[in-house]
Amino acid sequence: MASPGMSALNFLITTAFDLYIMVVAIRFLMQLTRADYHNPLSQFVVKVTNPLLIPLRRVVPGFAGTDVAALVLCFLLLFIKLTLFKAMGFSDMIGGYSLSISAASWPLIAVLALIALVELFFNVFIYAIIAQAILSWFNTGYNPVYGILHSITSPVLEPVRKVVPPISGIDLSALVAIIGLQALKMFVIPTLLRVVL
Repeated sequence: MASPGMSALNFLITTAFDLYIMVVAIRFLMQLTRADYHNPLSQFVVKVTNPLLIPLRRVVPGFAGTDVAALVLCFLLLFIKLTLFKAMGFSDMIGGYSLSISAASWPLIAVLALIALVELFFNVFIYAIIAQAILSWFNTGYNPVYGILHSITSPVLEPVRKVVPPISGIDLSALVAIIGLQALKMFVIPTLLRVVL
């Protein structure tokens, strides 16, 4: 069993990396979905991510309107996080599995970072849909958070709405999308892990 100090350090490193990586992922999706950059939340995301993204864009240009640098930054941060865990002998949770990183080779760490990146985007969509559904219950006028969430979730929810129309005025598309994404994540991530481990 890890000491309380090491457990606390593991928690702090995981939280710091995961929160920042999620913000970078949101930045990537904002550009991909053409979200409103004048939105206050958008401005926050831009200011927080620019210090690392602007230098990276000098070597990783965008492609076809896609912020490739943001995607690369997500991967690099996940790789750095796993590298720290390897050095400190920590385990990491990927796909619901606690994986020991200390004996992992560098190529394996890179592959695990890619798998964690796939899981990250599953989680971003799931969390965004849940948050949007909760905010929709409270009609308080313009909400900058709702605006960004709507932009991010529309590519997922719109196709679902075409298949699952409202029933008695109740929109079930968010529930169906969450269940579908979670089921897909539960299949895809463990399958990828079995291939590489």
